[in-house]
Amino acid sequence: MAISLLPDNPGAWTYRSWEDLMAIPREEREKFQLEAVRINFHRLRDRIPALKKLADRQGVDTIETIEDILPVCFDHRVLKNYPIQIIENRDFAKLTKWLDKLTAHDLTGLDLTGLTTIEEWLGRLDAYGMLVTYSSGTTGKLSFVPRSKDEFGPWKFHFYNVNMASGGVNHWNVKLPTFFPGYRGGYQTMLKMMTMFNMEMAGGPENYYTLYDTHIPADLMALSGRLQSAEDKGEIASLGFEAALLEQRQEMLEQGRRRESDMEAWFGKLIEQFKGQRVKIGGTFSDLYRVARTGMDKGIKCEFAPGSVLQGGGGMKGYKDAPDDWEDQIKDFFGIDWMGNQYGFSECIGNAPLCRAGYFHLPPYSVPLLMDKDGNAMSREGVQKGRLVLVDPIPQSYWGGFTSGDEVTIHWDEDCGCGWKSPRVGKTIRRFAESEGGDDKITCAGSQQAYNEFMEFVAGDA
Repeated sequence: MAISLLPDNPGAWTYRSWEDLMAIPREEREKFQLEAVRINFHRLRDRIPALKKLADRQGVDTIETIEDILPVCFDHRVLKNYPIQIIENRDFAKLTKWLDKLTAHDLTGLDLTGLTTIEEWLGRLDAYGMLVTYSSGTTGKLSFVPRSKDEFGPWKFHFYNVNMASGGVNHWNVKLPTFFPGYRGGYQTMLKMMTMFNMEMAGGPENYYTLYDTHIPADLMALSGRLQSAEDKGEIASLGFEAALLEQRQEMLEQGRRRESDMEAWFGKLIEQFKGQRVKIGGTFSDLYRVARTGMDKGIKCEFAPGSVLQGGGGMKGYKDAPDDWEDQIKDFFGIDWMGNQYGFSECIGNAPLCRAGYFHLPPYSVPLLMDKDGNAMSREGVQKGRLVLVDPIPQSYWGGFTSGDEVTIHWDEDCGCGWKSPRVGKTIRRFAESEGGDDKITCAGSQQAYNEFMEFVAGDA
């Protein structure tokens, strides 16, 4: 029997089992989605300054069809649309004022006394009730996602749900020693999720094994381009940054130079320590392949227990000339017959797990549309390729409608061989910015002038 979803509380949809969510017929699912998006837009339209500005200029007051949402979906770059001088000057009053335009919460009461680093600013926001994370793109400029503790519950339940769908293990009940070849924490979105959710899924910090016990300071990520440019010119001392920050940078540069050997030694110990045990292994595909290739070259294979989980992501970026059978080599080395994978982006809660038929299935709380090069909504029938737009109706802290930088192919029919019923994305995903020389021009639905004014409003007076 099909389940019913409450459109005025889409956060509660994440509490349903993945199989129940994937069994909802299309007509029912789209009815719930439209009503949820309509209610959420009505709730947030005049509470988030940036959304109100865009909706006013685009003349959007109500949502009657799902396509009506396109003119008020934010360009994904709006979350980093602040003057870079704010970061370089550590002007936290202006940075907070900028972020305040993107959230329904009032940040004017945030205590900024004594702040000297972005890391401290993010920690102060945490204590205030926000859960602001960042992601970095090809420009090196950080995007700040203004999520708050209002979204914590749905975010956590989705994380457990999608990991079960992707890896086949119910981590509410089954705790597995977990290996992650990265840093132990930080405010970067993935690392924040690892700290909040993955560590608990492992059974606690003592069962969560990371390559490095430190975390990535946000300041280094935010200023990496500026620091590198100054170093190239021999001007790094003149920047006036704290000695501790420069020392952290040197330490991370050293770690970067020896990372492959560190990872080889670290995984080698884990392979021996956990032989015959059931484990969970995560990381980028390029890192997992490096470990596998090195091990196989030495005649080593893992001997973990059946039912172990392998979760990868990130494609093969950073690995040149990977062989066509790199996935099979990884599975063979680790002795695991299925490699989980997920697709999504930081702005939206609902990642899509890869099914056994080779497609990423979007959950009901990730509402997809496709946009053509002229900014028009494309057909939601058959197989279509275009720019992905996702609308997340869960957030109450920020507006969840975003136009992405990804060109994807969506299969709208529901005859996937895996049995899941939902729109599904093909594995070939193209970043416009990477494939077009860094140019990612988005022609937005509605008035382009109105959208330009909106972007200027977000960046202005900050």
